[in-house]
Amino acid sequence: MGDHVIEIDGLVRRFGDVVAVDGLNLAVERGEVYGFLGPNGAGKSTTVRVLTTLLSPTAGTARVGGLDVVADAVKVRLRIGLALQEASLDEKQTGREILDLQARLYGLRGESLRRRLADVMALADLGDAIDRLVGTYSGGMRRRLDLAAALVHDPDILFLDEPTTGLDPVSRTAVWGEVQRLRGRGATVFLTTQYLEEADVLSDRVGIIDDGKLVVEGPPAELKHRVGRDLVVVELGGDPAGAAEAVSGLPGVDDVRLTDHSLVVATANGASLVGPVAVRLAEKGLETASLTVRTPTLDDVFLEATGHRLRGEEER
Repeated sequence: MGDHVIEIDGLVRRFGDVVAVDGLNLAVERGEVYGFLGPNGAGKSTTVRVLTTLLSPTAGTARVGGLDVVADAVKVRLRIGLALQEASLDEKQTGREILDLQARLYGLRGESLRRRLADVMALADLGDAIDRLVGTYSGGMRRRLDLAAALVHDPDILFLDEPTTGLDPVSRTAVWGEVQRLRGRGATVFLTTQYLEEADVLSDRVGIIDDGKLVVEGPPAELKHRVGRDLVVVELGGDPAGAAEAVSGLPGVDDVRLTDHSLVVATANGASLVGPVAVRLAEKGLETASLTVRTPTLDDVFLEATGHRLRGEEER
């Protein structure tokens, strides 16, 4: 049995008639980076808000650091760091003032305070803007400052709700580096993200949620290995009707999925199947915009588990 820092048992959260989280069960071990993936509206942020005491469960239980998020809410808040999708910052303070206040609220003083402020200000990367009022900041600057504030007390349990959305590549890389630093010192990170590459690179395990339910869970490499096969991906230029049926009987085809205007063909040897697929589609009068071969991604894991693409849902 692992050392579970986060435990969810039968969690349900309703908003009126809408069920945002539907009987969720999961456990996160100490020192683990757990990537929580799913399309918008799947229940990711609602789950984070329950775990961080911002919402009460409708049913079920949740524990963080061995503490019940309802009965021990104040103690939970003292144990964790939290950066939500939308930064909630006092616009009449400077960035430096916000970080200094946050650090002092968590008891940092003297040299420890100065050293930690220097570290998180480097992560925020605001330059001279650190001494400007937050009301003058861009969206990206606010996100970086909010993340720095969540990390200022070097928490052992950190919740990051889509922390790199809207950040430029350099800032995103800095955030990735900080998450990896936290992992290196044994912190537990619960990370929701819409970026598949981010989850793949940073997570020890990922859980994929859809319609409020956990549909698949495991290490990224293991989940992709379950899909296992090469994938021939065909972008269809016209009506996809009949495309799946046209190629399903070809030798070497293990599985065929049709999503919007993409045809995904699973096979043991993608290179050998490209030609036959192209020929068969042409024979049926189906227009092909592009045809590629690749290995499975987390998006393919999601497709296998749910029948639709995570990436496509995010883009819509």
